[in-house]
Amino acid sequence: MIDTHCHIYLEQFDNDIQQVLDRAAKAGVTHIFMPAINFDSLPKMDRLHHPKIIFHKMSGIHPTEINEGICTTEGELYEYCKQDDIVAVGETGLDYHWSSDYKSKQKESLHIHCKVAKAVQKPIILHNRDSTGDMFDIIEEEQDGSLTGIWHCFNGSADEGKRAIDLGLELGIGGVLTFKNAGVDESVARLPLEHMMLETDAPYLAPSPKRGKRNEPGFVQYTAKQLSEVLDISLDEVLARTDENALLLFGISS
Repeated sequence: MIDTHCHIYLEQFDNDIQQVLDRAAKAGVTHIFMPAINFDSLPKMDRLHHPKIIFHKMSGIHPTEINEGICTTEGELYEYCKQDDIVAVGETGLDYHWSSDYKSKQKESLHIHCKVAKAVQKPIILHNRDSTGDMFDIIEEEQDGSLTGIWHCFNGSADEGKRAIDLGLELGIGGVLTFKNAGVDESVARLPLEHMMLETDAPYLAPSPKRGKRNEPGFVQYTAKQLSEVLDISLDEVLARTDENALLLFGISS
C-alpha cells in the first residue's frame, strides 16, 4: 500500500514515531508521500527513516498558512521544488472554511504553485475546502496540457470528480470515504479506479473504525478495504491499481 498524503513529520508523532512506522510497515505500507505545510516542514521530513518504507518529500505552502501571513514567490518556490528529492508541489489549494477574508491571497498562491508545478514538471497537491468552484476555475485557467496533480481528500460529487479528471487531476481517496452519511462512497462508486490513489492525511481524518483517534499511515488499510467494497472489486485489485497510479503520477519506479 502507498499513502500518498501523510503529515508523518508533525509533532503528534514525536513520542512514538518508530512504533507508528513499524505498524505501517506491518500493515503493508511501502511508500509515504509527505506534503509540506510550509518550508519549515522540509527539515522535519529529513529526520524520518525506516528500513521497509520509502519517504517522499513535497514542497509548498498550505492555504491556511496564507491566512497567517506566510507566503512565497514563484522564484522562491521554484528553487525548492526543482530539487531532485522533491516529488510534488504542495500542499496548496484553497480553504474558505475558517475564513473568507483571504480568498484573493489564497488564489494568488495557488496560481504560483500551478506555474511552478508546470515549470518543474511535477504534480500539484490540492487542498480544497468549501472552495470547489474557485479551485476548478484556477486549474482550468492554468491547465495547458502539462499540469497534473491530486485533488487531495476527495469529497465531491461524482460530477465534480469527473470534472477534476477531465482537468487532468487524480482523486485522493482518504478516510472520509468510510464516514457514514458523508456521501463520498456514492460519488466514488461512479468514478474510475484508474484515477484514484489512497491517502490518510495523518494525523487527521482517521477512517472508521479509528475515527476520532490520531490517524496514522497504517490506517490506509481501512480506506482500501472500504474502496474495494464500494467498487465491488477485490482488495488486491484496489491495492495494485492505486499503487500503480501513484507511482506513475509521481514518476517513481516500483
